[in-house]
Amino acid sequence: MWIGTFFALAAGLMWGLVFVSPLLLPEYPAALQSFGRYLAFGLIALPLAWLDRARLRELTRADWREALRLALVGNLLYYLCLAAAIQRAGGPLPTMIIGTLPVVIAVVSNRRNAWRDGRLPWARMLPSLGLIAAGIALVNRAEFEQMRADPQADPARYALGALLAFVAVACWTWYPIRNADWLRAHPDRSPRTWATAQGVATLVPALLGYAGFWLWSGVGGGAFELPFGPRPLQFVGLMFTIGLFASWLGTLCWNEASQRLPTTIAGQLIVFETLSALAYAFILRGTPPPPATLAGVALLVAGVMWALRVRPERVAV
Repeated sequence: MWIGTFFALAAGLMWGLVFVSPLLLPEYPAALQSFGRYLAFGLIALPLAWLDRARLRELTRADWREALRLALVGNLLYYLCLAAAIQRAGGPLPTMIIGTLPVVIAVVSNRRNAWRDGRLPWARMLPSLGLIAAGIALVNRAEFEQMRADPQADPARYALGALLAFVAVACWTWYPIRNADWLRAHPDRSPRTWATAQGVATLVPALLGYAGFWLWSGVGGGAFELPFGPRPLQFVGLMFTIGLFASWLGTLCWNEASQRLPTTIAGQLIVFETLSALAYAFILRGTPPPPATLAGVALLVAGVMWALRVRPERVAV
């Protein structure tokens, strides 16, 4: 349990970095950032795939199809929606909408995977879910108050950002549950190999998407400088940094956690990503978080610690 929690914490610290890129590169379209990040992930995965080629050969066509599905929904579509949401609504609001993932995944997996992981009693889960939900609500309230105090705020733009963040939540509710299904069904397979397989599967659609964006921009007569935009060194460096740490290494750590933890508990540990992203966002802002945000973070941490004390009960199949 604690080793799995450590891997989930490491994944959250690295995944929090993905919330930084749209803030550091606000002039870059969200589609270009999504395709660029996963193109870098795929290129990083190629030499790793060569080193791990013996185990990759053991994967069946069905395994590669599943890796491609996970790559399309959990990687490309998820980050496209998230980057667009952050560019429209800032960092904290989409971060806290994504922060509902522990509650959503816990509820879905407790109904869906009870036969495999055991059922966490709802009466014992409610306190942790309530603490997490209250923490999210507190931080969201603080962000809404700040938005109302800003005379230049665009409510429609914020609303679109929130909607895109909810689409990202749907993508990343589906991804960890399906990813855990494969890992738990193949306990003899290496989580490292599965992370590399997803990187290789991501490469072709990311390359096609990047080329398609380049072609679409050329036909549309856009003024955006391609292939790497107005700040090529920063863009390429940031894409490869996120591709290595947030994509491959973060996926590896999450796979290790998913093989050790029930999906219901692993889903709640995604809160580490929310906490990391919030910390990075306020560091970039250069201002300390308001008291309501700090109180919300404390409730999130308390909810996670409570969740770790709950043990699943076996269910008759």
